[in-house]
Formats: sequence, structure tokens, C-alpha cells
Amino acid sequence: MAAAVLAIEDLTSPVLDPVQRGILDQLEAVTIDLDPAALMAEAIAKTGLEDFGPSDFRQRLDAYAGAVDADSGNTNLNRFILHNRIVRLLSQRLLLTDLLRRYPEIHDIEIEKPIIVVGLPRSGTTHLVNLIAADSRRRALPYWESQEPFPLHGEGPDVNGVDPRFARSVTEHESANVVTPLIQAMHDRFPQAIEEEVELLDLDFASYVLEWHGRVPQWRDFYLGLDQDAHYGYLRSILQALTFLRGPRQWVLKSPQHCEQLGPLMRTFPDATVAFTHRDPVAVIQSAVTMLAYGDRVRRKEIDPDGLVDYWIDRVERLLRACVRDRELVGSDQSVDIAFHHLNGTEMSILETLYAYNGTELTTEARAAFRRYLDDNPRGKHGSLRYDLQGHFGRSPDEIRARFGFYFDRFDVREEA
Repeated sequence: MAAAVLAIEDLTSPVLDPVQRGILDQLEAVTIDLDPAALMAEAIAKTGLEDFGPSDFRQRLDAYAGAVDADSGNTNLNRFILHNRIVRLLSQRLLLTDLLRRYPEIHDIEIEKPIIVVGLPRSGTTHLVNLIAADSRRRALPYWESQEPFPLHGEGPDVNGVDPRFARSVTEHESANVVTPLIQAMHDRFPQAIEEEVELLDLDFASYVLEWHGRVPQWRDFYLGLDQDAHYGYLRSILQALTFLRGPRQWVLKSPQHCEQLGPLMRTFPDATVAFTHRDPVAVIQSAVTMLAYGDRVRRKEIDPDGLVDYWIDRVERLLRACVRDRELVGSDQSVDIAFHHLNGTEMSILETLYAYNGTELTTEARAAFRRYLDDNPRGKHGSLRYDLQGHFGRSPDEIRARFGFYFDRFDVREEA
């Protein structure tokens, strides 16, 4: 049976259902405190710990929380979500600092020959990283673990062997599907799915991920001025700690942020093998802004289609210009460029190239695992969405595509309708 093709008729003028309206109304009169000191106190009370590690994070926390607080377009639901996110990040930072203090040998763990997927959002990175993670010799970051990488003291699996962090992620996923049910057809972040390590970078309040949660251009500008070598070093420490808790040592990673941070990425992981994915920026942008606009029906007081598309055209251009500028920082003997239109039936040959560059044997068991994943996860498994860039955002594909000639000139990218 063919997967359903979905259309969102009320994307930019949403008609809320009773569940969505009830949640927004319930939180409307609640005061959400985003004062950094109060957020830190909440994390300390939650964990029973007080040492956040290097104190320079405080300036970044102030900028991060300040950007959220200054975003007057947020609904109280989104302020509540972001408040909880910051407390969670601070709590995890406390737990990491404590773990590193108790087990200093963590710093001696090698992160061996990671495979890192680098590409725009919606360009096949999720498909590729989940495929590679099917190889049981690889350590990957499932979504549930990306949200709570380190367990609270005294917290462990229940009588059925279920990690409470996983159980909380399941509850969160089920709730999200009730509030925004069509997200599953766009980007289903179910608990077991492999997630981006940008979530881990956020423990250092140094990633671009906040831009996906609100309209925070001041955070973008602050983030772009940071010394990312230091923050990618912090990421390496997190990966070392996660390897200590649960191996193996060979990671598969991915994040769009790496497009504009190839220097710090390769200085931190010099023996990495990098898989670059490339797709028509028009397809990427229309997919991203449609997904964001759909979520904005509960995140924001009003949908701003013009502001949304303007921001992400500019943001994607920044990411791609940096990628084109720095692509040669990754050697041809440790990287491969993958066109999106090749990620639909030719994956095995791509994996053969990646594994050869990585110096890792592509075993019969790994091949079988890859084939099972491909068979079980066809494109559009949860349905597909009908996009209307012109109707919803007043932009034509040709108008947007004209901004990206530099990218088409550099890589094998096929125009999509």
C-alpha cells in the first residue's frame, strides 16, 4: 500500500484542535522564570550537585537564556519547554562534571576513527546516520540518550530492565505526537532513532540548535563568534564519558552545524571519515520552514511565514558558504560527497567507499544489518508531505535557488521541483 501524501491546509493560519488549544490556555497565565541563576539553582536541586565545570559557561548561559527571554513571540508553552530544556542541560552538565571528577581515566579514552555525516537538515543525513548505526560495532547516539546522556545518581533500570531516561523519552514522544501529529511524516524523532551530537554540544551552551526552537538572531550572532575548538573539545569529553558508560569506541556522528565548523571538527577528530550529503537548497528550505511553521502553531503566538523563510534562506546560505569555503580541510582520502538523489538504492556502494576510507572491514554481518535497515525503512515510511512554497511562503523555487549558484557549481546537486 502506498504511503499517504499529506497536505497542511492551515499551515500559516492554523486552526487549533481542542487538545492544542487546551494546552495553550492552561499555560497562558503561568509565569516562566528564565533567570540564569534560578535555572542553575533548579538544576542543583534536581541533581544534588553544585560543580558545573569551567565557569566560562556562565556567559554563554546568560546569552542563551537571555535570547529565549527576549523572544516575545513565544507562547508560554514554548517558554516552558525551553525553560525545561535549559534546566536539563544544566543538570546534565553537573552530572558530567561529577563523572569526570570521579573517573579521571575517562580523559584517556580514544574516540577511534569516527564516521561523521555532515550535511544540511533534510538532506539525507538522518537516513544515512541511522543506516550506519545499524552496524553493531558502531557507537551511536539515540534520541533518548541525547536528551539525558547521564543518569541521575541512584537512578537505574526498573524491574523490566527499562532505563527511566528511555521511559521519559517515550512519554515525551507520545505527547508530541498528540500535540503535533504530522511531525512524524516530516522528522520523526522517536526515542530509538539516532540523533545529532549537536544536542551534546548544547551542554556547553555553544551550538546553533537554539535557532530551531525560537527566533533568536542574537543567539546566532553570539554563537558565530565563539571559539568552537574549545567547545568541540568539550564534545569530545562528552563522547569519552559516554564511551566509558557504554562502548564501543567507534562512533557514527552527524550534524548540520558541522557544515560551518569543519576546522574545529577536524582538529578535534583528525582521523574521522566524513560523509557530506548534498541536496537542492530549495528542497531543504521548503522542508525545514514547513516543519517549523507547523510546530509554530503551538510554539508561537503568530505564524510569521515571511520572517521564517527569510531567516532560513539566509541561515542555509551561511552554512553552505562555509562548507564550500572549508571543504578542502577534509582530505579526499577520508571523505566522500553524496548527492541526495543517490541515497535511494545505491547506499551499499556508498557504504563500501566509506568503510574503505575508514579502514574498517565491511563484514557479512554488517552488510546484512544494513540491508535489514533499508528494507525496514523505505523513504516516506510514515507518509510524505505535499509542500507549497509559493502558496504558503510566497516564494518561487527559482527565486530561492538563484542565491545558491556557488553551491551548485561546487557539488553534484540536482534541482528538485
